Amino acid sequence: MFRFTTAGESHGRALVAVVEGLPAGLPVDVEVVNRELERRQWGYGRGGRMKIERDRAEFLSGVRHGRTLGSPVALQIENKDWKNWTAVMSSEAIDPSEAPEEKMRRVKRPRPGHADLAGGLKYDARDLRDILERASARETAARVACGALAKQLLSALGVEIRSHVVQLGGIPAAPLEVDWEGIGRIPDDAPLRCADEEAQAAMVALVDEKRREGDTLGGVFEVVARGVVAGLGSHTSWEAKLDGRLARALMSIPAVKAVAIGAGVEAASLPGSRVHDEIGYDAEGHAFTRPTNRAGGLEGGITNGEELRVRGFLKPISTLRRALRSVDIETKEEESAAFERSDVTAVPAAGVIGEAMVALTLAEAAREKFGGDHVEEMRRNFEAYREQIRDY
Repeated sequence: MFRFTTAGESHGRALVAVVEGLPAGLPVDVEVVNRELERRQWGYGRGGRMKIERDRAEFLSGVRHGRTLGSPVALQIENKDWKNWTAVMSSEAIDPSEAPEEKMRRVKRPRPGHADLAGGLKYDARDLRDILERASARETAARVACGALAKQLLSALGVEIRSHVVQLGGIPAAPLEVDWEGIGRIPDDAPLRCADEEAQAAMVALVDEKRREGDTLGGVFEVVARGVVAGLGSHTSWEAKLDGRLARALMSIPAVKAVAIGAGVEAASLPGSRVHDEIGYDAEGHAFTRPTNRAGGLEGGITNGEELRVRGFLKPISTLRRALRSVDIETKEEESAAFERSDVTAVPAAGVIGEAMVALTLAEAAREKFGGDHVEEMRRNFEAYREQIRDY
């Protein structure tokens, strides 16, 4: 079994994560994990919080002398901003007479599009900070750290994962189509991790415009996994289908409102002759081939050996400096929605989070398929399976 969980609030002491099911003997490069955390913080249009946090993962268990033990891996990421929120986020009870309203930063004006009001109703929270602290996308830093471990496991099986921004704020009019090499050529310092420099310049200008207006922007990111062997996932039950699991994983990212695999929505308006990928055979390489990849690497809930391509569609961030209309949950009178520090856009960061969620989903499927208590045992099982496919 492979699984992970996270804990922690946006302005709490730290984020915590536990990953179970990593085989023993897997080399763990902590600096690679930290680089992934840095990548999540990059991107034009991010807010002031990114100037405060310098995310680093501290491993608490499950790793010894740079290798996994086979036991649960626990890690934490310190919130540098905690020192400014110790009273607000204290786990100890606080005397109301010693906690004036302005000091406790209570939230009573829910933000449209956020979990504030729905969560407040569900949990009977009269201070909506009880909801927004966990609903915040800050939690995804812990997921990225977990995903970095999953990537290191997948790397042992020859899998690489990349992401890029294919559309932001409607620019360009149609999402970009970029091959693996084109994604790899995107410079590390590209402001929006976009392969088209002209489109990226227009995106940056739009971000500046919306920042001046106090507004926010959504967009589309794509995650591509290369080297994924055919046969991960299953057609045998709804919950085993890998496309459904990937869709769930990406939809769990804050602000993602739609997920597309391969040709996605476009396929619904085309005839089958222009959608389905024809099959050939390379006798020299002993491999089935497809000249196109409109299926995005998945057929019947199972990987088919082609590149895995999934896209996440983000709505604009729901915290606007130019606040939308809302209602005070106590007085029921109309007021402007609350404002917390926010980004203008976070589509590039969402791509990095998407990489993590794809990696975690693929790692789970690979552990199901190949098992192994030690990473070398898992690799032997993997190589034997590849030979089986080669001889099919």
